[in-house]
Amino acid sequence: MIKYKLICKDCNVLFDSWFASSKEYEKLKKKNFLSCHICNSSKVEKTLMAPKVINNSKKNMDRKEIKFKDINRKIKEYQKFIEKNFKYVGENFAYEARSIHYGKKIKNKGIFGTASKNEIAELKEEGINAEIIPWVGDKKN
Repeated sequence: MIKYKLICKDCNVLFDSWFASSKEYEKLKKKNFLSCHICNSSKVEKTLMAPKVINNSKKNMDRKEIKFKDINRKIKEYQKFIEKNFKYVGENFAYEARSIHYGKKIKNKGIFGTASKNEIAELKEEGINAEIIPWVGDKKN
């Protein structure tokens, strides 16, 4: 895994992103699959980065593990809230969001489901508020 600091050339926002390898970054860049999470522009490039020296001490690893568990716990709390308070629409998310937005369906509850990055971008272009959030599966083993 490799982490790059990226910059959007349209809105000048800086953000970090992880890639499987530098080749994977180049492949995604070439296919215009990289986009800014703020303005959805595909004009995203790497910025200057300083190497990070990894300290593999036990104490450092314990802190990282604790931080990961805290983040994982918080995401699961959000998931429970969403599952309790929103209607699951599966892969029909984009269709259902449009139906609510254009008044074809009465909105009793918010909705959640699955949509591609392109579908989310199209919804935002239409003025429909939609976001992508991480979803963590329950792993018991």
